[in-house]
This record gives sequence, structure tokens and C-alpha cells, in this order.
Amino acid sequence: MRKDLEGRVAIVTGGSRGIGAATVRELSSRGAKVYFSCRKESEQSTALSQETGAVALYVEQTQRELIIESVDTILAAEGRLDILVNNAGITSDQFLLMMPFEEMDRVMMTNFTGAVTWAKAASRPMLHAKSGAIVNIASVSGMVGTPGQSNYSASKGALLAFSRSLGAELGPRGIRVNSVVPGFIETDMTAIMPKRTKRTNCERIAMNRYGSPEEIAKVVGFLASDDASYILSQEIIVDGGLTGAVAVSQ
Repeated sequence: MRKDLEGRVAIVTGGSRGIGAATVRELSSRGAKVYFSCRKESEQSTALSQETGAVALYVEQTQRELIIESVDTILAAEGRLDILVNNAGITSDQFLLMMPFEEMDRVMMTNFTGAVTWAKAASRPMLHAKSGAIVNIASVSGMVGTPGQSNYSASKGALLAFSRSLGAELGPRGIRVNSVVPGFIETDMTAIMPKRTKRTNCERIAMNRYGSPEEIAKVVGFLASDDASYILSQEIIVDGGLTGAVAVSQ
């Protein structure tokens, strides 16, 4: 693989597993110095650091001051910050009438407000350098809505709108902001689904399969690279045809 991100510094939030871990591997393999956030030290985070050389940052999405301090720590160590991948996210599925307000707040704070905090902190050094790339990981649930996921859908829909507006703000200053919109991906989130639900979901996908974290990470790597130098405020849907095609029985 070419080292087209050699010399660049990246942060991947929620990077210890799933799409986040695949993105850490992708960016590291392309030469970037990668930091990744996770809630606490684990076998997964330790193994990923050993495998890729990436540095783990133990910080919660709700810890606003610690997020800002983490960015300052990276700048002190590296002198620059080129890429932010806002990947961290959680679900807490329930129908709205049965959903405690605390669960709505928790999902919004993790998936949306935390991403905003990282973007605000990371954009400062990018503005100084007049270059950078921010990639926000959204979801098709933020576009079409999913029953029982009003909190998750709202958080991802907000992230999409935020990405478009932030791109309009930062684009003229050399910073590209885009979103990747995954469909059903083989992660811990989908692993806990009942088999019947997974089978039903698969029937809705034109390609008749779930995607892999690596397939999302490849798109993130592209958007973070100079190959995407004229792409701004866009939503790249990676869903196997879930939202854009009709599967035809053979």
C-alpha cells in the first residue's frame, strides 16, 4: 500500500473496535501517526496499539474538557493535526414512549455533542495550518429513520447536518469536512441482533450481505487523503444498495 498519509497526524474516536479499529489500521498502514480514543483500557485497545503503533487516549465522549486536553496533548507531541475521524457512537434502542429521557440525552451526547467537541478542538490547529480533513461517521438511520431508534437516528441526522454546515464554514479555509454513511455493517452493534432480524435486514440489501468495517475504513482513508481534494460537505453512502436500489429476486 502506498504511504500517501506519511507525516500526517490523525485522531479516530471510538477506535478500539469495529469501524474505528479498521480505520486506525487503514490510516496507520498508509503512513499516518494515529491516535484513537476509547472509554477505557482493554485487551482490544492494547492489541491494536501493539499492532499498529497507534496511541490510545482514554476519554469519554461526554468529557468535554478532557477531549480538548487530549487534542492539546497531541499537538504538544506532534506539532500538528491533519485528520479527525468522528466514529464513536452508541445505541440504546427503545420506542420513544418507553425511552427514559436520560437515554435520549446519553445517545445524543455521545454520538453528536461529543463529535462536535472533537471537531471544534481539532479544527483550531487545522485552521492555523490552512489544511485538514474531518470525516464524520453517520448512519443510514440518520437519513431514513428506524423504528425504536429515534435517539440514534436523531443523533446521526444531526451529525449529517452539522457536517454540511461545518464544511461550508471550513472549506474556504482549506479544511474538508465530509460524512460516511454506513448501512448494516458487521460490528458489535449488529452482532447482538436476533438472527431473524439480521436475516430480514439482509433481504433488504441489494447485495444480500452486511458490509465489513474494512469497507467503511477504505472510504474514510480516501476522504482523508489528497485523492479527495475537491470533495466537500458530501455524504458518501456505503450500504450495499440498502437505500439506493431495489433487490430483485433471482
